Amino acid sequence: MHVRSELEKLAEPKYQKFSSSLLPGVENILGVRIPKLRVLAKQIAKENWKEFLEDAKDDSFEEILLQGLVIGYAKASTTEIITALDAFVPKIDNWSVCDSTAMSLKAAKNHPAYFGYAKACLAEGTEFSVRFGLVLLTAHFVSDEYIDAVLEILENTRLSGYYAKMACAWAVSECYVKYPEKTERWLAAAKLDDWTLNKSIQKIKESLRVSAEDKERLDGMKRRE
Repeated sequence: MHVRSELEKLAEPKYQKFSSSLLPGVENILGVRIPKLRVLAKQIAKENWKEFLEDAKDDSFEEILLQGLVIGYAKASTTEIITALDAFVPKIDNWSVCDSTAMSLKAAKNHPAYFGYAKACLAEGTEFSVRFGLVLLTAHFVSDEYIDAVLEILENTRLSGYYAKMACAWAVSECYVKYPEKTERWLAAAKLDDWTLNKSIQKIKESLRVSAEDKERLDGMKRRE
């Protein structure tokens, strides 16, 4: 399979313009819809996914995203997947590649090795390594087993950049939806910076799964920036 040719066949000029508007600063967007990329990634993952990653090009947004999705769908050992992620995560420079890859890693669900990997990404400290670690936690570790550890991490992670802070706010909102009382107690004492705390409350209020009464109470917890 010649991947670039396949992607060019799937590309849509109108979608390219739309996608570009959502990803400011990201160049070389072909305009392939993500569901179509997922189909292609699953096909590659069933074949020789390691060979694909060895030969993969980084010449377009879609080619990079495809690599992340293939890693997510590959049937392989945890060690093999984490090794592939080690090579891939430094390529991430936008929220779409970051989030789509992290969320595709279904094997990460409550898996201690991936929890450790998320913490390693956070320790790396770059804007998108931090975002990747936070989205990995949000997608796979907001659970009975990990909620306390996740909240502790959210409070203590150094948030470098807008996309890392937004990922933290998203994570807090997911924690609140699933564990409202615990997360509200945590929010009341959290050492988050003002912007991230206020954005977290905003994200919670956007949820249809939070009552009007709870939203009104949370409004009182906002800080002046």
